[in-house]
Amino acid sequence: MAPKASKARRPTISDVARHAGVSTSLVSLVLQGSPLVREPKRAAVDAAIKELGYRPSRAAATLAGGASKTIGLIIDDYRNLWFVELLHGLQAELEQHGYHVTVVDSPGDETPGNGPIDQLLSLRVDGIVVAMDPRDSMLPATWAPTVVAGWRDRIPDGADLVANDDTAGGRLAAGHLLDLGHTRIAHLTGSGGAAAHRRAGFLLRCAEAGLPVRLWGEGHGTSEEDGYQAARALMEHFPDTTAIFAANDIMAVGALAALRERGLQAPRDVSVLGYDNSPLAMSRYLDLSSIDAKSGDVGIGAARALLARMEESSRPLLRTLIQPELAPRGTTAAVSP
Repeated sequence: MAPKASKARRPTISDVARHAGVSTSLVSLVLQGSPLVREPKRAAVDAAIKELGYRPSRAAATLAGGASKTIGLIIDDYRNLWFVELLHGLQAELEQHGYHVTVVDSPGDETPGNGPIDQLLSLRVDGIVVAMDPRDSMLPATWAPTVVAGWRDRIPDGADLVANDDTAGGRLAAGHLLDLGHTRIAHLTGSGGAAAHRRAGFLLRCAEAGLPVRLWGEGHGTSEEDGYQAARALMEHFPDTTAIFAANDIMAVGALAALRERGLQAPRDVSVLGYDNSPLAMSRYLDLSSIDAKSGDVGIGAARALLARMEESSRPLLRTLIQPELAPRGTTAAVSP
């Protein structure tokens, strides 16, 4: 992780130039992504930016220029339906206070000075909500009030946290399947802080019941394709599985497709349980059983935490966990005799 800039004096473009042994105009060209800069000079500037924790001067203007009444929301995938309810709750609360939300995604191909934090600061946002696992470039101080929405692997220093209690949600998922009499249970998991907490809660509850879990997908993604591939592999190795808990609703949809390929149906042959209670799960066509992550409440909580942080920057850090609920529907049922 790059060293944090001193709170007394933020590094300037001149500091970067001196550190890299180049001119300020060349640093500007690097920040603009100019192809005119030779690679050795570009590498020296990139290294100086990282070592000093520098962000473009427009970041300082964000705070100096007064309130913009804009809040930035950083996500990593527009296709993740978890963001729908989160954004709805966030907007509903912030609009009451005259703020609007700008959404940016972080595809992972950032260049120095052009990451999602920099994009938002260039828009002079008054605060930032991070709804993804922060990358290294987001971990140093952003110089804007920041709240993390949802469990993450790492939380930036100085950021508040509002999240669904995913560990409790995992336990709730296991308890539901156990109550239905299932003993040959599998879990399709993935990478990221939320998946890790859901996995931990699920495994712990099954261990308390004395049941092993057929775990698949650890370290991989949590997309529909990931759920499909994990379920295919799972059923190849354990065709007698009677219940599957997926780390989110999207993965559960992929699992349903894999089961259908094998001529299996949920819940007749295999019960399938998702997580998030997204609009997809609520659709009458899928009728997917899910754990309600209360994403709208997380959004409301994140908005309130951010407003409080903007009003009083020195207040103690907030860690708020919102309790999930079971939303049983048509894809889970008692195990067949």
